[in-house]
Amino acid sequence: MQKRLQYKHSIFREFYYAGSLSCAELSARIGKSIPLTTQMINNLIEEGVVEENGLAPSNGGRRPAMYSVKPDAMYVVAVAMDQMITRIAIVDFHNKPVGVVAQHELLLAHNPNALQQLKTLIEQAIKKSKIPKKKVLGVGIGMPGFIDALQGINYSFFPNESKSIANYLDDALGIPVYIDNDSSIVALAEHRFGAAAGSRNAMVVNLGWGVGLGLILNNQLYRGENGFAGEFSHIPFFNNNKVCSCGKKGCLETETSLKVIIDKAEQGLKRKDVSTFLKKNFRTGSVEKDWQAIVKAAQVGDEYVVKLLTAAGYDIGRGVAVLIHLFNPELIVLSGRGAQAGRIWQAPVLQAVNEHCIPRLVGNTLVKMSVLGHKAELIGAAALVLEHLSRSKIKETTKVSLQ
Repeated sequence: MQKRLQYKHSIFREFYYAGSLSCAELSARIGKSIPLTTQMINNLIEEGVVEENGLAPSNGGRRPAMYSVKPDAMYVVAVAMDQMITRIAIVDFHNKPVGVVAQHELLLAHNPNALQQLKTLIEQAIKKSKIPKKKVLGVGIGMPGFIDALQGINYSFFPNESKSIANYLDDALGIPVYIDNDSSIVALAEHRFGAAAGSRNAMVVNLGWGVGLGLILNNQLYRGENGFAGEFSHIPFFNNNKVCSCGKKGCLETETSLKVIIDKAEQGLKRKDVSTFLKKNFRTGSVEKDWQAIVKAAQVGDEYVVKLLTAAGYDIGRGVAVLIHLFNPELIVLSGRGAQAGRIWQAPVLQAVNEHCIPRLVGNTLVKMSVLGHKAELIGAAALVLEHLSRSKIKETTKVSLQ
């Protein structure tokens, strides 16, 4: 029974990423015989989980039938967290949110109640969706910090760091829960659905309150020995004597994070020689609202805001140049919350890369803007659940008519 369930979960995973597949295509992807794959598809059709949706394009012979998972057959809870804002979406099997994506202010730093608050918010989201728990495959959570994804531990923001956040939420919710670093799952989303799809070696820069990095090496998400790879923010880059959130001085984050850009924008408003669309009451007390004000100003070509983003982009590009020398990737993707400001980032990053990289190393490296943008972390959180399906714990409440 367990092996049969794992086969089915492998099928779900392949359908999730591919959308529609023929029996032969699915057989090749899961490494099982066509007769066994056909039998499993027929079983899932009888259970109301999979449906036939037409024939493949003709290649001269008989056109094979195509199959897909019904979008409402099962759901995933996707949670995207940063230090201050948590977004929660219930998504169907086609990654479409059920209802409105909920957004909450949830401070992680110095908040002993953060985990309990997170549990309550997830419970409320599931209840509001009116989706039966038996149809929820799992909860995927992207969060900042030093995270051991295998153990489900976040060493940076939650108390009782020796205890598993994933196990606590798993038991409290009655649904499998998986956590990972926010930048890693942004990279997962870009690799599976976004600008890095099809790239074997790509680096995804997560532009946010810090500057994260997700690594795709040899077509796999690379997390490092302890899961802590990609702490791009904390490369010592400046002699500015500014203390970083990590406690060190001069990290890349201290001049390039979105919080720093907001601070610099506020400082500029105090100068008489600065002309900008930002209002004098620009600082609202909400970093999210302040960042959105900068995004709107950037989108209408506000010269002052464009200069701020360009300066930060150039410094990030200097950091990217170091990464190119170390890893020789084929692609750099600029993603995350900061991507809302659009292509303004791309030119200064490219300029810095061209100035600071050996031409032979950078000659075949592309720099692209994300097409997923701020949605990347939510999509990656959903994908995290599907990534774990065939090799992780299974609860009775999440078998989704698989008996």
